[in-house]
Amino acid sequence: METRYFKTLVTAVEEGSFSRAAEVLHLTQSAVSQRIKFLEEQYGHQLLDRSGSALELTPAGHLVLAKAREILRKERELVDSLKGLGSDKRLALCCTPTFGMAYLSQVLNDFIRAHADVADLKFIFQQPFEALRSLRNEEFDLAVIEHCPDQEFAGLDRFALPDDELLLVAPSGAVASGPDGCVPLEALLRFRLFARRDGCSSKELLRQNLVRQGVDFADFDGMMISDDLRFTIESVIAGEGVAFVSRALVGEHLAAGRLVSCRIAGFEHRRGRSVALLPGRHADPLIGDLLACIFRAVAPGERPQLTRAAVKG
Repeated sequence: METRYFKTLVTAVEEGSFSRAAEVLHLTQSAVSQRIKFLEEQYGHQLLDRSGSALELTPAGHLVLAKAREILRKERELVDSLKGLGSDKRLALCCTPTFGMAYLSQVLNDFIRAHADVADLKFIFQQPFEALRSLRNEEFDLAVIEHCPDQEFAGLDRFALPDDELLLVAPSGAVASGPDGCVPLEALLRFRLFARRDGCSSKELLRQNLVRQGVDFADFDGMMISDDLRFTIESVIAGEGVAFVSRALVGEHLAAGRLVSCRIAGFEHRRGRSVALLPGRHADPLIGDLLACIFRAVAPGERPQLTRAAVKG
C-alpha cells in the first residue's frame, strides 16, 4: 500500500476535518475522503467517526493511526539514509520574511563557512501557517516562524526561540508622548498604516491590540499592504505612515533617530518564535549544524530545548 493513504489519515486527525486536511495536502476534500474510505475498506473497520463537528478516532482508528505514524517515521528514516549514500548534500529552509531580513544572511554565511560542500541550499519565505503546512508536506527540512495567535505545532518537533518584540514605529518627530510615556492611539490614526497581508503574525497581533482599544484598521487614514519590509520601513522613515514591525528590523533606525517607537497603553508587543521540524529530524548532523547557526544568531549563548507539541489522536 502507498504511504500517502497513511499520511492522509494522520493529517486528517491532526487537522480535525477533511477540509483542512485537503488544504494541507493540496488535495480536494473528495480525494481525502476517498483515501480514508479506502483504508476503512482495506482493514474492514471504520476508522473515523464523522458524526460530530470534528473527526474522532474509533478504537480501530487509534490502532491504525499509531501504526501509520510508525510506518511514516520509518519511511523518513529510509529516505534520509538513502540521501546519505549520495555525494551531494541538500538542505531546504523556510522562514518568515521578518526572520529572513533580520537574521538569514548571518545564519547562511555561518553555515556555508562550515559546509561549503552543500550542493543545493534552498530557502523560501512564507507566512507562519503556510510554512508549517509546507513543512508537514516535507517540502522543507525546517521552518523558522513567529507565532500567530493559537499557533499549533501538532506532530512537529519544536525549539522555542526568544520572543520577538514588535514596535509601532512612526517618523521621527511626528508624534509626542504624554506624561506617562505613552502615545495616544488617536494621534497615530491620522497616519496611513503600512501592514502585511493576512496570515502574518504581526498583523494578527496588531489586529487584536486594536480591537481591545475599540478601533480597527479602517480607522487609520488609509492602509498600504506590502510584504516588502524594506519598502515599509523606508516609507515610514520618509514620513508616509506608521507600521508595526520587529525591533530586530528597526533597531539601528531608532538609535539613529530616523524612527520613533510609540508605546501604546494596553498594547501587547511580544510574539513567540520557534524552529519547527518533522519528528526526529534534529538528529541529522547537517540539520543540527544549521540549528546551531540559527541559535547563535537569535539566542547567542543559549541552547533552546527541544519540545514536542501534543499529537492529536
